[in-house]
Amino acid sequence: MENDIRQYTKAAELLKALAHPVRLCILQGLMQKGDCNVSHMQHCLELPQSTISMHLQKLRVAGVVEGERQGLEVRYRIANDQVRSLLSCIFVSEI
Repeated sequence: MENDIRQYTKAAELLKALAHPVRLCILQGLMQKGDCNVSHMQHCLELPQSTISMHLQKLRVAGVVEGERQGLEVRYRIANDQVRSLLSCIFVSEI
């Protein structure tokens, strides 16, 4: 068993970023759609824009999603292949 605490710390931080029902829902939607803007997420999740933006910020800081500005909107997508694989395992029958 390796004792590289940095590796475990990085994995734990990634799991913490994913460990919220709204963030998992956002990520599942991004897996299905490919990319999406906050307005669409707000409509689907029926949550305030500020709440969704807060969750997206946590996912951005963790390197899970990235946003690309297109005119006045920002389109978000999953930026981490490890997260894609993990989500495929978690939502095996739904994605």
